[in-house]
Amino acid sequence: MVLETINENLCVNKLIAAKKDIIMVEGDMIVPDSKPDILNTICTSGIVCVYKKEALDEKVRIDGNINTYIMYLADDTQDKVRGINTSLDFSETISVPNSQEGMETVVQAKLKTIECKVINGRKIGIKATLEVDIKLYDKEEVEIVNDLQNAEGIQMLKEDLSVNSLVGMGENKIYAKDNISINNIDNLAEILKVNMDIVSKDVKLSYNKILAKSEARIKLMYLTEDNRVSTVETKIPVVGFIDIPNVTEENICDLDYEIKNVVIKPNSTEEHSIYIELEIGVMAMVYEEKQINLIQDMYSPCENLEFNKKKINTITNKQNRQESKQIRENIQLEGIENKNIIEISVTPVIDKQENLTNRIIYTGNLEITFMLADQDLQMEMRNSQIPFEYVVDDIQDGENLNSKLDIEVTNQDCIIQENGMVTANIDLLMNNNMYRNTSMNIMNEIQTNGEREAQDYSIVLYIVKKGDTLWQIAKRYGSTVDDIVRTNGIEDADKIDIGQKLFIPRYVKTGIQYV
Repeated sequence: MVLETINENLCVNKLIAAKKDIIMVEGDMIVPDSKPDILNTICTSGIVCVYKKEALDEKVRIDGNINTYIMYLADDTQDKVRGINTSLDFSETISVPNSQEGMETVVQAKLKTIECKVINGRKIGIKATLEVDIKLYDKEEVEIVNDLQNAEGIQMLKEDLSVNSLVGMGENKIYAKDNISINNIDNLAEILKVNMDIVSKDVKLSYNKILAKSEARIKLMYLTEDNRVSTVETKIPVVGFIDIPNVTEENICDLDYEIKNVVIKPNSTEEHSIYIELEIGVMAMVYEEKQINLIQDMYSPCENLEFNKKKINTITNKQNRQESKQIRENIQLEGIENKNIIEISVTPVIDKQENLTNRIIYTGNLEITFMLADQDLQMEMRNSQIPFEYVVDDIQDGENLNSKLDIEVTNQDCIIQENGMVTANIDLLMNNNMYRNTSMNIMNEIQTNGEREAQDYSIVLYIVKKGDTLWQIAKRYGSTVDDIVRTNGIEDADKIDIGQKLFIPRYVKTGIQYV
């Protein structure tokens, strides 16, 4: 006879596959006729755009481009600094085991290195290295049996669990545009260098909606018509809504941003300004915390029970932590006393993550690139590193904790001192997303199959062995934990000692107990 169950629904967001890989992107560029020949390159920068990602059987396809900006020294009598830009397209298919068509795909693509080689005065070879982080998700709806109806005499071993159930996923494209004003005395000639990242990420949840808020921080270096190099920095608001049913303020939301397209060019209708247009993809995964009274095991002293067990993996203890960290360091750079810092870029790189019982230790380096210029506008690039350590304290079971650390550079200020020493003041915002994997045994198809074989005893003397629990003993002898506790005067059902003598009474359906 199939027993009627009381069920609860749980949506498990399963991480099917995770893979990091390297993509090599190469291409040649012909210098436009309007530009002078290239003597040598000074620096190359780029913005990675991923406009398409697709999960296929056992592989993932990624399509995008790198908006590339090249600053070079012109091969003419005046040796002027000049700039050109191009777009490097790429399409890559990466082998990812267990990938299936239609899975939710999250791709983070970072520009690891980019360099140029002068082939001749009119041709440049460009080689870029992209680091891609791919994650594939698939959701599963699970019915959890919380209780049985009319289950007289059936013994159930339950456990209270806190798990994070997926409420839903959604994504949207956010379009943003703005005009960056430059100094009124500057007549823009060329854009030399561009850096862009997404900062100040925030999320607000309301009924059925997610408000994703962030800023696109853009740093531009440009050349004026009177051959001066200047810089400008701006932040463009990136704000959009994502509709997901059943979302509430109490839920937890993970957001992933993707730069899909960027347009940066001199404003043709307004002097002393630069036009910027952005297309940003944002993907949301929303979780709710559920308290579940899960049946771990069951039996009937009177009847034979049959059921299936299914093991599922899910997540628990999901949390986000945010903390500021300041780096104050002196950097020695030789031969820079008579030079100015035109621009700096700081890239945090985590080299090692160590999970301990009550803390997580991250160690890495701040990779710093200086662009320096003398009074004659002769430019050079210098690189340096600052080692750093970041510790997340006050955690439990840290060895089994999954964490993703996102580091945002909120301030970078470097000053050259008289002795050539550079004083670096760098502020970081550490965003740590943590959760723990857990597994559960789910029971279903519960039914009775005849009466349990009758026992010819009324009470048994049992000596406790190593590893015994009252539940195991009661199940083995067709008794109940309550009856054993009552018969033996046990104060704590979770504490029994090896060698302890227990009287095990036989369970009687009428409620009459043999003693």
